[in-house]
Amino acid sequence: MRNAGLHRDALATLTAWVPPDAGQAALRDRFGGHLHDFPDGLERSCYPDHITASTVVLSEDGLRVLLTLHARAGRWFQFGGHCEPEDARLVDAALREATEESGIAGLEIDEVPIHLDEHPVPFCGDRGGVHHLDVRFVAVAPPGAEHAVSAESLDVRWWPVISLGRPNGPPGLSEEVVDAVRLAQDRWV
Repeated sequence: MRNAGLHRDALATLTAWVPPDAGQAALRDRFGGHLHDFPDGLERSCYPDHITASTVVLSEDGLRVLLTLHARAGRWFQFGGHCEPEDARLVDAALREATEESGIAGLEIDEVPIHLDEHPVPFCGDRGGVHHLDVRFVAVAPPGAEHAVSAESLDVRWWPVISLGRPNGPPGLSEEVVDAVRLAQDRWV
């Protein structure tokens, strides 16, 4: 892939981002260091770590979040994945992934990240030990938007934000995703 423009954009996006706390600042520095060290740091072939892009999709009123039950992980997540050669910017990768995986056209995305997360992805690649360095954005679905289930999902569903981390919310949702949704809601509402 070696998309030098995307690499420059990702580094500029992370450098300009003001993290909400010390933990997020440490991740920003880790992700930026990764990009400084690896010209291919956004490519899935960059082992063991590579930058990914994802999107928390909120309803227009910000009270619901659209999540996907990931087919390979068997858990609920925001939409996201690997950068592709056609992505000019990191936010473009996040928007493309959200549109493809949700089936919703016309998502309105904020170009400033809301959250960073590093997590192991045992099913990514043949060698194992892969970590996604995920840069998360927020988007709002247009009124009346209808979602679809992609080949990468077992289910796609709107959840009340208030239900996250509770028994009536999506089972197995990580605290990092809950944090990202709350940051997304704070940014948008």
